[in-house]
Amino acid sequence: MHAASCQIYSQKLNGLTIFRSLLKEPLVQHLQSLLKACGDKDPDAVISAYGAFASTLFERDTDLPNALLELVLEDENHFLISAAKGAPCPAPVSLAVQKELEFFTELAAFSPKDAKASLSEEMAAFLPDWENNPLDFYTSYAERISHAAEKGYGVFAKYHVFSFGADGLQPVKHPDPQSLSQLSGYERESGIVLRNTEALLKGGTPSNLLLYGDAGTGKSSTIKAVANELRDKGLRLIEVKKSQLFRLPALLELLSENPLKFIIFIDDLSFSSNDEHFAALKATLEGSVAVCAKNTVIYATSNRRHLVKESMGERSGDDIHLNDSLQELMSLSARFGMTITFQKPNKEGYLSIVKHLAEEYGLDMPEEELFINAEAFAIRQNGRSPRTAKHFVETQLAKL
Repeated sequence: MHAASCQIYSQKLNGLTIFRSLLKEPLVQHLQSLLKACGDKDPDAVISAYGAFASTLFERDTDLPNALLELVLEDENHFLISAAKGAPCPAPVSLAVQKELEFFTELAAFSPKDAKASLSEEMAAFLPDWENNPLDFYTSYAERISHAAEKGYGVFAKYHVFSFGADGLQPVKHPDPQSLSQLSGYERESGIVLRNTEALLKGGTPSNLLLYGDAGTGKSSTIKAVANELRDKGLRLIEVKKSQLFRLPALLELLSENPLKFIIFIDDLSFSSNDEHFAALKATLEGSVAVCAKNTVIYATSNRRHLVKESMGERSGDDIHLNDSLQELMSLSARFGMTITFQKPNKEGYLSIVKHLAEEYGLDMPEEELFINAEAFAIRQNGRSPRTAKHFVETQLAKL
């Protein structure tokens, strides 16, 4: 590649319109610096820029086309958002997209040999090489758009679990790998959650769910397992803390035009009678001005059936319309379309879960010894539950 070509590539990068936000990516910034140095034919500048670029590239991939394509596919630009919704695209924008994607196909062919053209043989041999397996960016991008409802775009294409807090949406890079196969003994309960979520994915009319029951019975694990099971079908999980419930309308508005489907997950939900977040959730479940979008459902877990902590003093308080106040406090759980109850297992059920998890995790122990140790472990802990069974099996594995 001639120095003039490097300069043109650097200029075209500066002229990006649709994919302009990629200029903020470290990989693209270092590539741009390398192209400029190669265009200036300054060996020292080339060596420095080469090392910085290769280091950044190798953090992502050893293949330049793959690394660039990943950035292009993850870029959340206005064209992609409109195309994913099936909105018509103005001709100038469509042509700009095509030109820029064709440019990325050319740019991805920039090889170590091209970059080392002005260097001595010794330095050229010292600097590492990267790979340039050819890719058609336009074809790959068109395919991503056609599967936007399953694969998503932007950060939603890379991650499937998120948290929502003061800093907005944040991806969970290492989510709980919980699977449905590990939820032994609660097949009926997990099946209800799974079918309801599948209805969401198919464009049906799913219910908001309240998973209520004893601690350690797998309420949260069920929701996480369903999210993991259906991630490749276009499902994403967003956990919202109780302190952020007042921001639910803003979150729903943010997600409303997204082609993916979302579970809004609220874990360990309960309120005091004067909790300011109570009204925020109740309004969302009832259908306020910011009604719940068609692509979202709310799944909450709680150890309390009525969600609101209520004292005897409140029952005999000085409110003139006491019965109305009590009904208000107890009404929130009724706003969920369905309540699924998780109960602690009996001895037989507990041991069945232990046996299943032992097989799932590869714990090789005689059944009689397994059951005796599992019962003793449950006595020392908080009683029999799926969580206790899982902790027991993990403890036994750690001793091997």
